[in-house]
Amino acid sequence: MTDFHLPIIDLSKSKTHRDELSRQLVNALETVGFLYIDNVEGADFEKMFQCSKWFFDQPNEIKRKVMRNYWNPENTNLYRGYFPVVEDYPNHNECFEFGRDISDDDKDNNPENWFYERTPWPKEDTKFAFKDVFQNQYEVAHTAAMEILRLVARGVGLGEETFVEMFTDKPCSTFRMTHYPPWNDTPSPNAIITDDGKCVTLSQHTDTNFLTLVCTFAYQGLEILGADGSWNPVAPRKNSFVMNIGDLFAKMTKGRFKATIHRVLDIGVDRYSSGFFLEPSYESDVGINLLSKSEDSKHIPEKYGPYMINATKYVKQHYLEYEGLPDFENVREKYYGKDKDELLN
Repeated sequence: MTDFHLPIIDLSKSKTHRDELSRQLVNALETVGFLYIDNVEGADFEKMFQCSKWFFDQPNEIKRKVMRNYWNPENTNLYRGYFPVVEDYPNHNECFEFGRDISDDDKDNNPENWFYERTPWPKEDTKFAFKDVFQNQYEVAHTAAMEILRLVARGVGLGEETFVEMFTDKPCSTFRMTHYPPWNDTPSPNAIITDDGKCVTLSQHTDTNFLTLVCTFAYQGLEILGADGSWNPVAPRKNSFVMNIGDLFAKMTKGRFKATIHRVLDIGVDRYSSGFFLEPSYESDVGINLLSKSEDSKHIPEKYGPYMINATKYVKQHYLEYEGLPDFENVREKYYGKDKDELLN
């Protein structure tokens, strides 16, 4: 649709136009569910792009050293690190993911909890400080996300710290670099083809996490599903993040905020993106209504970690990157399986 435009939030005005930005954010999350975030302090899109391309240009034997155990049994990393293009899979991309490391002295962490697994970083040369750049950009994106959440809380008449408390101690957030190689006119038999003959390199989905900040590096290809059922291209915007929320934020606002379906199309050339996926701490209670000022006396805490495991392994069941991850808390049975009714009574 030629008249489709996303709202634009200039985050540099958060101190001078706080109420205005709060209203704009709330309106966007209640309607289209996607928006641009401009002027994020410290964001370095050029360095992120250079480092992403540097990594994905590495020979396969280098990438295999940080590949997840599911694809390279010689490695011990289950959750963080690299996963490759799988040629017979509908989604056609490769990714490198990392999180914020927690302290080795953290006595509360279960060693089996792969959410807090340390990232295996690739060996660097003198050209790019790959690890330093992306660890810095993680913190930049986290800081921006916290300010956005403060503005949203303000916009719905709540204290500005209402939404940020889940992310102050050991967030499970993931930073993901993605490369979408083109199909080159030979898509897999399992590839998804649109009605007008285009190939999909990332199938339609809603994000599972809380909030997402993506840099498209000015590439075309990202599309979102409109309320009228039409697919709308997200126009490239230089030095801007594309923001959307995931199922978790929608769930915790009882559907007031919208997790919007989106997809990525094959654009015929190598496509790169970097995304920050905001996630609360593993132990955070995500079974509450963030917009309610009263507490339900029958409320039973629902931890984020089991919620996420259930959503990715047993509900959506189309995330290749979650294949092979152990269900170390027996989520399917303990939290969401046959004993659920007993838990709620």
